Amino acid sequence: MSMAAAASNRKADWSQTGLKMSGGRESAPLLLDVRNVTVEFVSPGNPPARAVEDVSFTLREGEMLGLVGESGCGKTTLMLSLLRLLPAAGRIVSGEIRYLGHDLLDLSESEMEDVRWKDISMIFQGAMNALNPVRTIGDQIREAILRHNSLPPREAINDRVRALLEMVGISPDRKDQYPHQYSGGMRQRAMIAMALSCNPQVLIADEPTTALDVMVQAQILELLDTLRHNLGLAVILVTHDLGVVAEICDSVLVMYGGVTAEYTGVDTVFNDPQHPYTRQLLAAFPDLSRSKEALRSIPGYPPRLDDLPPGCRFAPRCDLAFDRCHIEKPVLHRLGEFHQASCHLVEP
Repeated sequence: MSMAAAASNRKADWSQTGLKMSGGRESAPLLLDVRNVTVEFVSPGNPPARAVEDVSFTLREGEMLGLVGESGCGKTTLMLSLLRLLPAAGRIVSGEIRYLGHDLLDLSESEMEDVRWKDISMIFQGAMNALNPVRTIGDQIREAILRHNSLPPREAINDRVRALLEMVGISPDRKDQYPHQYSGGMRQRAMIAMALSCNPQVLIADEPTTALDVMVQAQILELLDTLRHNLGLAVILVTHDLGVVAEICDSVLVMYGGVTAEYTGVDTVFNDPQHPYTRQLLAAFPDLSRSKEALRSIPGYPPRLDDLPPGCRFAPRCDLAFDRCHIEKPVLHRLGEFHQASCHLVEP
């Protein structure tokens, strides 16, 4: 089955989350409203490097948003900015990050600490590096619970740790083991358990299947999808895998060079993509329905943050670029009720 067909066949599944591909999407409660966020990195003696520029999206209850793009396009930076966890050189220059109507950029650091894990949590890349190697898995999950909740009885905490491990498919008897005693897939499951420890409403999964074999990847993604439906989570899945997006995501935000290339529902992005970058990403991905076609690649490299092209950031690699593309930056055009793309070619 092709990715487009997989995306099309999932239209009926939207009813499980309360979302629909077109106008009915608005019926689900709005959790996260990100408006025109711009992030820069500064270093002494150098001009600011703009990693994210004017990116906007919304996330509704039960929705899984796929965040797609090549390495270096700003996906992780955007996600870290939502939790205000940027490194010291990073700063949010402008924009709003509204969670349940409140702008997180207006909160003090102590108030923001109450949002992290309890309201919005994150599964970081590389579970082995994210977990403390000298503390047991159970102890690390227990710390997250204690840090963000009033002090519950010790036995209640232990019960919660066991329940979380069991929820993600790990035997509760292994809570006193260390990260090196877990397989890669189990460490990733432990990270998911930790992210769910305080019952968040929004879960950010930053490439949660990195360095895992294909079978374990499928298990982790199936687990995330199951938890999303069972717990009513809203999930942002950062990934390079368009096949995964077709199977389990509801909406797709395609980023390139720190800006939005295309933002729409999963069915539209696979069956009616409008941005040349989206089309080339799809053409470069292996598809069994096109088995007789040679695999394609996108020539060139993504732009450097300190040397961005003056016009469209994709123009140097785009086979449809014309003179205007190299001079004038395209704006984000609304192509439908839930479809936006930033390309001169889609201008009304």
